[in-house]
Amino acid sequence: MKDRRSFLKGSVAATAVLTLASAEQALAGYPLTDSKPVADSGLAGVVYSKYSQGKWQGKAGSHAPRITVKGNIVTVETRHVMSAKHLIIRQTLVGGDGTVLGSKNFQAGDKAISVYELPSGYKGPLIATSFCNLHDLWITEVIV
Repeated sequence: MKDRRSFLKGSVAATAVLTLASAEQALAGYPLTDSKPVADSGLAGVVYSKYSQGKWQGKAGSHAPRITVKGNIVTVETRHVMSAKHLIIRQTLVGGDGTVLGSKNFQAGDKAISVYELPSGYKGPLIATSFCNLHDLWITEVIV
């Protein structure tokens, strides 16, 4: 049973990465702000954000990742329950050019917090993702 769970978790993570890659291409040059929500990008129902919660209306507070940047250190936090039945499986940080700057997988009982170091002199957009096993892929973008 453990191997099956590992396979399923890996499959979900791989699906999230593929979805993120497709989402990143569709959102290239399309900042996720109040005026440009995910819903307008053609990704409604695939990717969710604070501004485009779709069928998960009211879930943004516990699913949309929060990004804090201090110097060249980026902290991504998703304030979410982390039980065996409901958890954030993975967080990813992506640069504006689509480069994955880092990712972290989680298990029940973990805190959904990940820390990354930006490349020297990085300026531009950062997209953080949180993938919930029940409520899909959520993204937040900031500009540094």
